[in-house]
Amino acid sequence: MIWESWNAFLEMGGAAQFVWGSYGVTVLLIVAELVLLRSRRVHSTRRLSRLIRAGQGRKLPEVQGS
Repeated sequence: MIWESWNAFLEMGGAAQFVWGSYGVTVLLIVAELVLLRSRRVHSTRRLSRLIRAGQGRKLPEVQGS
């Protein structure tokens, strides 16, 4: 579609609130997902680090094959 001006492009033929609202919600959800992924990664890394430190003084039992 060819737009005669930037204003016409931004108004999207009268459907601007739906189009730009959809883009806004999508961007918001992507940012939220990235924040949650980073938070989970930090939490998992810290937990793994604590588990490694807690197990350093112990000797793990050897697994015998069948």
